Amino acid sequence: MSFRFYTNAISEASKNVAAGIFITGLLLIGFGFLIYILKEIFAILAAIVFSVAGAACLITSVKIFLALRKLDKITSEDSQSYRENVHIHIEEHHGE
Repeated sequence: MSFRFYTNAISEASKNVAAGIFITGLLLIGFGFLIYILKEIFAILAAIVFSVAGAACLITSVKIFLALRKLDKITSEDSQSYRENVHIHIEEHHGE
């Protein structure tokens, strides 16, 4: 009895997976036809997406460059302040 229930569960799961794959295939074919029929609209949408992504990349890179410039400025000021009025004295000890 439990074996039959197990095969029914597998059969039901297989039917659900097959139905999901079938619906996905139909949606992909429909989307393909829409792209073929409405080429200009999808080309404009793709151009908008790529332009927005490019602008985001530009903005991010400018932010990084500005942050690095600020960081370089801070570290260069720090390194110069450490070097002001620094004298190194070496004491030699002869024989102990």
